[in-house]
Formats: sequence, C-alpha cells, structure tokens
Amino acid sequence: MDHLSATFKALADPTRRAILARLARGETSVMELAKPFDMSLPAVSQHLKVLEGAGLIKRGRDAQWRPCTLDARGIKDAAQWLDQYRKFWDESFGKLDKYLKDVQSKE
Repeated sequence: MDHLSATFKALADPTRRAILARLARGETSVMELAKPFDMSLPAVSQHLKVLEGAGLIKRGRDAQWRPCTLDARGIKDAAQWLDQYRKFWDESFGKLDKYLKDVQSKE
C-alpha cells in the first residue's frame, strides 16, 4: 500500500482520528490514550499500529512508560494532495460567483 493510501486508511476511522486529536495536545502513554475508549488495550494498540504504519505517530519505550507522539509530517502528504482539490473548488466557486454577479447586474 502506498503512503497516501495508508494515511487515508488510518484517518478513515473515528477512533484513530480521536487518538490523533489527543496526541496533538502532546505526548502521552498508551494507557492514557486507551482511557476514553470502550475497548481492550490490545484493540487500542492495533489502532496505534495502523497510525504508526501510516507515519502519523511515533511510539517509544522507556521502562514501563510507552510514550506516543504525533508525527505531523505524516499528514503533510495528504494535506498537499487535498490542497490541489481545494484550489479547484476555490476557482470553481469564484467562477460561479462571477457568473451570479453578471446575471444579477443584467436584471
């Protein structure tokens, strides 16, 4: 699977998006990440594995501490890919706005 596909696959799940939102506030442990979810620790670990595989998070190990951090570089490719479509829609809406103003001025 290519990197962009892995990123979108990881972002498609609401639990993984919630985990990323939490990590955007700072590094935390796997146990802390698991607290808000009604699922087993192995299930949360599986979500983390998908996020790590997509390059969206980094996991570490320091004795009993298992820190997770956001790796925002993983989102950069997806943002750049989406940006080309944002430009398309901006231009399309700009043309529609101009057309509507032309129609209104003729009335």
